[in-house]
Amino acid sequence: MDHLWAPWRLAYVAAPKPAAPPTDAADDCFLCRGLADTADRQNLILHRTRLSAVVLNKFPYNNGHLLIAPLSHKARLDQLSPDELLDLQEALRRMVAVLETTMNPDGFNVGLNLGRAAGAGLPGHLHWHIVPRWAGDTNFMPVFTDTRVIVQSLDALYTLLSSAL
Repeated sequence: MDHLWAPWRLAYVAAPKPAAPPTDAADDCFLCRGLADTADRQNLILHRTRLSAVVLNKFPYNNGHLLIAPLSHKARLDQLSPDELLDLQEALRRMVAVLETTMNPDGFNVGLNLGRAAGAGLPGHLHWHIVPRWAGDTNFMPVFTDTRVIVQSLDALYTLLSSAL
């Protein structure tokens, strides 16, 4: 890959951005709506801790794709209390272990997208992604047909993982 150095672009990239209208309010947040409800299975909320929740991704990249989110609607890491941060990381660690024992993946993608420009589809509510991966789990379908093949229903996944918790 070639690199094109363009240092004159720094002024644009580093310049303050105008304030965006508040589009990520808690009342517009699918996580907050689900967490306010008691129908966890229907809202794909797999597990709740004192300060966080584990949610099945309704539009997964791969089978077993989970979201780990704080119970409170917070968009930035510096808004989390130390207790919330620890609780989120403990939930993440526990869910990786549950996925390892129930689904036997070969690895994981674990990540956090901060801000819309970084790929956050819900930039107002922090959430980590856990995506189990298997050797050979990619194929021609996404490339040629823009289609992902998910081998297990969300309902069956919910039953599998909730029984392991």
